[in-house]
Amino acid sequence: MAVNTDSTVRERILVTGGTGQVGSELVKALALLGDVVAPGRDEMDLANAESVRAVIRTVQPRWIVNPAAYTAVDKAESEPELAFAINAEAVRTIGEEALRISAGVIHFSTDYVFDGTGSVPYIETDAAAPVSVYGASKLAGERALAQSGAAHMIFRTSWVYGARGKNFLLTILKLARERETLRVVADQHGAPTWSRDLAEMTAHVIRQCEDGSDQNRQLEVFADRSGVYHAAGAGETTWYEFAVEALRLQKEREPGQKFAAIEAISTTQYPTPARRPANSRLDCRKLKDRLGWQMMDWHESLRKVLAEIPQ
Repeated sequence: MAVNTDSTVRERILVTGGTGQVGSELVKALALLGDVVAPGRDEMDLANAESVRAVIRTVQPRWIVNPAAYTAVDKAESEPELAFAINAEAVRTIGEEALRISAGVIHFSTDYVFDGTGSVPYIETDAAAPVSVYGASKLAGERALAQSGAAHMIFRTSWVYGARGKNFLLTILKLARERETLRVVADQHGAPTWSRDLAEMTAHVIRQCEDGSDQNRQLEVFADRSGVYHAAGAGETTWYEFAVEALRLQKEREPGQKFAAIEAISTTQYPTPARRPANSRLDCRKLKDRLGWQMMDWHESLRKVLAEIPQ
């Protein structure tokens, strides 16, 4: 990992998981705000606290942006130690090191910190009650960061997708070309969130803190806005409705292509090792009111993402 040690270098922004869905978008979105350092897994092993600590001490970033996570929801049920090491202990270390060097931390969390039994969108102060190892590990990370004393923002999001990487949309588009019928869960409610929208929101937040402020004042502004925010796509849908709309729009792009029929099923008809929240809806009014950012409606982001996918 090459780091410019010139004293005149612009502020450094450390981004974890720089090749992931959100991380790759962050690397591009934050490039105008500072020198982005995005170490690979071989350079920064999030399962190893000392590796995380060493990278932060080498880079000496002004901002640490952490979208990286153990996201294999079902596999986490049989690998709880690894899930907690990456999703909680690494975050604790990030917070401790950020406090030591007066860096601001932007961390991404998930709707899975809730049990999904509510009937309305969750607000930030609703009681967290994860029903999976993955959700419990992400909640532990949130709490570890808050307890570290570092200035931080935690953005809970849901159903993240984009034109690259591994996600529900790309899987549906692939399978719809290969099969006659697809069975998709229709009783889990939430909102798809475009990875680029999350990245641009992050750039907006950092820019807000930096505009017109010297270095010391930046952290004061950020600390004043610290806390948990919900940041998910606007609107709501189900996995089934998302799949139906995605294929409807894709058929407009490829009128000659045959796609699978979509069949709605219940969660009980598609058992998985980890339980999923039935209600993943997140109320994002705090994000708009305090930080001035409105998340993109999922219908709009879906059209934009499909336009970027090669036919």
